[in-house]
Amino acid sequence: MTGSIASIETFGTVDGPGIRTVVFLNGCNLRCIYCHNPEMWYKSKNNTTVDELVEKILKNKEYFGLNGGVTFSGGEPLIQKDFVLNVSKKLKEYGIHIAIDTAGVGDGDYEELLKYIDLIIFDVKHTTEKGYKLITQKNSKESQHFIEVCNKLNKNFWIRQVIVPGIMDNDNYLYSLKDYISKIKNIEKIEFLPYHKLGREKYIKLGYDYPCENILEMDKNKCQELYNKFINILDEK
Repeated sequence: MTGSIASIETFGTVDGPGIRTVVFLNGCNLRCIYCHNPEMWYKSKNNTTVDELVEKILKNKEYFGLNGGVTFSGGEPLIQKDFVLNVSKKLKEYGIHIAIDTAGVGDGDYEELLKYIDLIIFDVKHTTEKGYKLITQKNSKESQHFIEVCNKLNKNFWIRQVIVPGIMDNDNYLYSLKDYISKIKNIEKIEFLPYHKLGREKYIKLGYDYPCENILEMDKNKCQELYNKFINILDEK
């Protein structure tokens, strides 16, 4: 079996606990307006076998320590669910911690793969159906289904929320986010990520219109203030 891989990052420190090898897989069903990897929307030619990827990851195993491991990212790794499953089975033979960075939008039947996944890094797109369609151009049904499956299997979660000015930087959204994540079990960490325009030049190079041309980047300090406010909201009864 082969998979379509865009790149592999070694010594990653932000996509899960510890030092990690991060595997970026091609293909995504969503078209998020703030996506910074449009070159990975489509699953290109398969370029790596299961054994080749396992071998590359195992070369970094000594650096993982007690809490590092591998993170499958994208794109949307669930697009290549069977490939990720076969790699994960082999990695578990070596006791490697496995995380998946996902919006939860694949083609269903996630149970078998999730048996081998230790951590879900879940990208919240928006808390309402209208907002979800605005951000992703799709509906939220599959994402909600994925959360339900993860809850059933008691998977651990990190929550990630990109903060886009004019959309998420207000109290109403923060309270709706509280309600949204209250339906997710085993949340270990919550992260707010400030929207940036680092992907804009990629859109231009690919001949795509950049959807957020008229949206300013999110100020990092303001994003931190919103995060602090959200943590206080979580403590409210």
